[in-house]
Amino acid sequence: MSLSTILGEIAQEMAARTDRGQVADYIPQLAAVDPDQFGISVCLADGTQQSAGDSATPFSIQSISKVFALALALGRLGDQLWSRVRREPSGLAFNSILQLESEQGIPRNPFVNAGAIVTTDAALGQRPPKEYLAELLTFLRSAAGDEDIHIDRAVARSETETGHRNFALAHFLKAHGNLTNPPELTLGAYFHQCAIAMSVEQLARAGRFLAGLQHLIARERVRRINALMLTCGHYDASGDFAFRVGLPGKSGVGGGILAIAPGKASIAVWSPGLTQQGNSRLGTEALELLTRRTGWSIFG
Repeated sequence: MSLSTILGEIAQEMAARTDRGQVADYIPQLAAVDPDQFGISVCLADGTQQSAGDSATPFSIQSISKVFALALALGRLGDQLWSRVRREPSGLAFNSILQLESEQGIPRNPFVNAGAIVTTDAALGQRPPKEYLAELLTFLRSAAGDEDIHIDRAVARSETETGHRNFALAHFLKAHGNLTNPPELTLGAYFHQCAIAMSVEQLARAGRFLAGLQHLIARERVRRINALMLTCGHYDASGDFAFRVGLPGKSGVGGGILAIAPGKASIAVWSPGLTQQGNSRLGTEALELLTRRTGWSIFG
């Protein structure tokens, strides 16, 4: 069966699902997104791309941006970054403050919110947020081969106005000396980073360097980022995602998931309805179907 047929069948199956999860209603702009949308796109090692569903519709990538911010932070700091953020699964909600308090302000990994705030702070350095965001957008546009990737200002504004828990995390990090910039400055960059809008077609192309299909960063860093995506990319459901899908993946509360089949494909899926853990319900189901039908699990 061809990949095009597989994707078309998955899109049809997802359209028939009635339990689609709940949109991220704590961010007002995301609460208004139509939950009936679904898109999937796959970039293959031979350079071809196959898509189905609402694959050209832009959506807020949210925490998927943490993958690209981590690549920039490692480029700036190298292994020095790991003195400020650990590399272990959290087992708690992505916005939890509990571990941060008990572990003296060192976040468990770069993908929980506290760790992502530290990573953004590290990538930001002493520059104005506009310079960092321009670098991040340039990186994404280069990776995707597409200049039409932008920040959704309305989403960024919505997050800034309602992101009280992230402000609490940032101030806690600052109190422990693990934030070099003022919390408002780092969070300004962080909220705008999360508000980047992309379609699954653009996102799948942007992830090619993580699949080894495009050389943008050192191969060793690609392996490390993929390892963190596998163990930490779905928060307190990361083990379940690895069990069901068997690929490194990073979710976002906008309903997107970027998944990587090393050496084979970069995959992006989007469905706005979320599970209790903040991961796309249908996106996860679609990826499980895809890996079953293609045999792309990294576990053989």
